[in-house]
Amino acid sequence: MSNFYNQRKSAFLLSKGISSNLRNLWKDIRESISGTEQDFTKGSLSRAILLLSIPMVLEMMMESVFAIADIFFVSKLGADAVATVGLTESLMTLVYAIGIGFSMATTATVARRIGEKNKKGAAIAASQSILIGIGVSLVLAIPGLYLAKDLLTLMGASENIISTGYSYTAIMISGNLVIMLLFIINAIFRSAGDAAISMRVLWLANICNIVLDPCLIFGLGPFPELGIKGAAIATVTGRGLAVVYQFYLLFSGKGRIKLDLNSFKIQPEIMRKLIKLSYGGIGQYIIATSSWIGLMRIMAVFGSEVLAGYTIAIRIVIFSLLPSWGLANAASTLVGQNLGAKQPERAERSVWKTSFINMGFLAIFAIIFITEPEFFIRLFISEAAVIHYGIQALQIISFGYLFYAFGMVMPQAFNGAGDTTTPTIMNFISFWMIELPLAYMLANVFGFEETGIFYSIVIAESIMAVLGMWLFRRGKWKLKEV
Repeated sequence: MSNFYNQRKSAFLLSKGISSNLRNLWKDIRESISGTEQDFTKGSLSRAILLLSIPMVLEMMMESVFAIADIFFVSKLGADAVATVGLTESLMTLVYAIGIGFSMATTATVARRIGEKNKKGAAIAASQSILIGIGVSLVLAIPGLYLAKDLLTLMGASENIISTGYSYTAIMISGNLVIMLLFIINAIFRSAGDAAISMRVLWLANICNIVLDPCLIFGLGPFPELGIKGAAIATVTGRGLAVVYQFYLLFSGKGRIKLDLNSFKIQPEIMRKLIKLSYGGIGQYIIATSSWIGLMRIMAVFGSEVLAGYTIAIRIVIFSLLPSWGLANAASTLVGQNLGAKQPERAERSVWKTSFINMGFLAIFAIIFITEPEFFIRLFISEAAVIHYGIQALQIISFGYLFYAFGMVMPQAFNGAGDTTTPTIMNFISFWMIELPLAYMLANVFGFEETGIFYSIVIAESIMAVLGMWLFRRGKWKLKEV
């Protein structure tokens, strides 16, 4: 009888403990989305990762929605309109590279000041980064405004695309200021620990864009029918309203950082450090983007079905990795803040913990994609040849998911510490020295054809992960001054 009583008591206590843990988890999730005052240099690392990563994951998903919404509505205008968007996105690579580079520099600097409990220093660093972003974007806007037709010609666009789509290109490039500021200011919020604000900013941008896109493209209601030009206006307006909201939050002090006009006094030394830090971020993006273009060029000789299958597979892969980018960004913030608080060991633990959480998460996707790849490819296309190559690509690339978990977090850990050079070197070695030559050799010399290219991706990304872990364990990033 006593054994039965003890068993019932143990079961009751276990269920009570599980119920309590679930309530606490739900409470933390709500806090992460609504905004938290948590000091990320103290307390549970698991809770810190959860509070930071959930809004960052949702923010990354909003980024993907932006691109999907645009191409969904523009595709109704025909192939030339879609091609215009694609060519313009290629031209915007430099804008994205600079925006991402400065957002990395901003994250490292602001997070370090927040960790030091130096809110004034964080505000000054934030304002100087904003000033640099404004200056650079104005320089880039000039060719977009006056040379849109020439730029499209340089990209090999047809006469019809140039005549009907140049306005889209002109508006997007000349309006790059909103992209630059959106990247930089959201980095300010994230690095300060206000990840929920960054998430809400992108929600606002996306809602405005999704509502305005069909209205301005097709002329719904009182809106004029502007075609592809309307898509550009909708995108710039949506992002512009989000930037206005960002400035409202910064100047009203709704978040952890409050700006005023005095913080915008030019500080040449801080600007110099931010620009120097941004070089690595810009280099990382350009190296990664150019290697992707190189792979497409090597793959092109095997036909359009291979290209289509790979393109679909890689979109599925990228979408599945979006939550991992959120976790990687959380690690970046935790590293910067804890180094500022003179707690390098806590910073290191946060990176390893985030990496293993990421590994567990990606393991689920790996199993699903390896065992049931056809289901996901068929969501996009029904052509048998494309499905065949898409399955090959998705299965092979998925075998590297456990390495990708570390390969995504480690570079962001270095970036968060202010060491943007190390990830740039890692990218150069992995993508330019290993991936591209290996893809060519496996595909064309050893006769693996398209599968050789898919294997080269797994091998290069896995090597980068191992290299990143080795360099991270050496610990030189702990000594980086920002």
